[in-house]
Amino acid sequence: AVSRYAQAGEAEVETAVAAAHRAFEAGPWPRMKASERAAILLKAVDLIEVRLEEIARLDALESGKPIAQARGEIGGAVDIWRYAASLARTLHGESYANLGDAMLGVVLREPIGVVSIITPWNFPFLIISQKLPFALAAGCTAVVKPSEMTSASTFVLGDILLEAGLPAGVVNILAGLGSDVGAPMVNHPLVEMVSFTGSTRVGKMTMAAASNSLKKVSMELGGKNGQIVFPDADLEAAADAAVFGGFFNAGECCNAGSRLIVHEAIADDFLATVKALTARVTVGDPLDDRTKVGAMISTDHLTKVAGYVTAAAGDGGSVYAGGSQLASNAGQYLDPTIIRGVTEDMAIAREEVFGPVLSALTFDSIERALHIANNTPYGLSAGVWSASIDTCMSVARNVRSGTVWVNTFMEGYPELPFGGYKQSGLGRELGKRAVEDYTEEKTIQFHRGQRTGWWVG
Repeated sequence: AVSRYAQAGEAEVETAVAAAHRAFEAGPWPRMKASERAAILLKAVDLIEVRLEEIARLDALESGKPIAQARGEIGGAVDIWRYAASLARTLHGESYANLGDAMLGVVLREPIGVVSIITPWNFPFLIISQKLPFALAAGCTAVVKPSEMTSASTFVLGDILLEAGLPAGVVNILAGLGSDVGAPMVNHPLVEMVSFTGSTRVGKMTMAAASNSLKKVSMELGGKNGQIVFPDADLEAAADAAVFGGFFNAGECCNAGSRLIVHEAIADDFLATVKALTARVTVGDPLDDRTKVGAMISTDHLTKVAGYVTAAAGDGGSVYAGGSQLASNAGQYLDPTIIRGVTEDMAIAREEVFGPVLSALTFDSIERALHIANNTPYGLSAGVWSASIDTCMSVARNVRSGTVWVNTFMEGYPELPFGGYKQSGLGRELGKRAVEDYTEEKTIQFHRGQRTGWWVG
């Protein structure tokens, strides 16, 4: 076993929420200067960098992702923590002196309270880093449940935060199953907000549970993202991005470009290029620096993904590359796969496969491309490849997605908000307003001088 944890249950959730509530109601964290909170977060950043290799190795061992990729993710997380720390000092409120000579209005941003944070297995350290530092920057306290399959790096983060000087009780981390830990974290009456990343199915359940007490909910859920490729695009770059978008993290990525929407005039040649690049993708040992696609998270998930490939072939699609055959080395591996002949009504074109599988669809007009791109319950992201600014702008403005990449794919920056339309989620993570998501607004109205009666007289 890579790691072992004490499995929490409802009793441990009660203890953790009580500690977070005490830390919020009576502790120093929400009351200290923003500069002091920022200093502790920046100290944590330094400690994350010191332990970067350890954290990356844990994520690689538990999730199966390539170690080189894991290092990049932890480096990206470092950048996010630094950015979040800088935002701690931006919550200074507003004043309104235009209400008349006797009145002054003040609007405060106050931390919302105890936040339950629930994260998935595919990007263990990166996704907690898209949530927790912003909650802490706002002055909130938190109870955190990482996936039971990839908890190790989150516990390392807990050690780091304590070493950085975070007061006791501000962050409480529990290992356990969603039914035993996640559900009571959502239902607890002392929790004011839930931040969840995971499947749309579980997201709906979480939202329904949170609605019982009208908790604020932020969710980043599933995606069925399309890359639209026009004939005038840089086809070499687009092909490389198609392979990256489809097979990065073994396709276990909400942002994966799992639908390749290609103009019919170039489809054969373009897909041949994509197939040739796919053949060069190294599948294998996650701890080998040369590996591009590592192991999948579990045998059950591998079986599920392979089932989509089989079903697509039965629905009229054809396996153009890869398929259900395991890679040559034993283990939870699936060869990067391309399915041609996909139509919009197929399950593989509408449902989130969450594996290294690209579905290729074709179009003959920009209107048709947009229809295909939008014909899904999801709306997380999309990509467009064209040399025409008019084409790119038209797609970017009309595709129903929270992020649109133009002549690039799956780049991310802490400054830019991330989230989805439709069933891909609620709210946004990252960006300058991310810290505000963990706050409430309070209006205070000051009257100067003697208040004369004006109602009764």
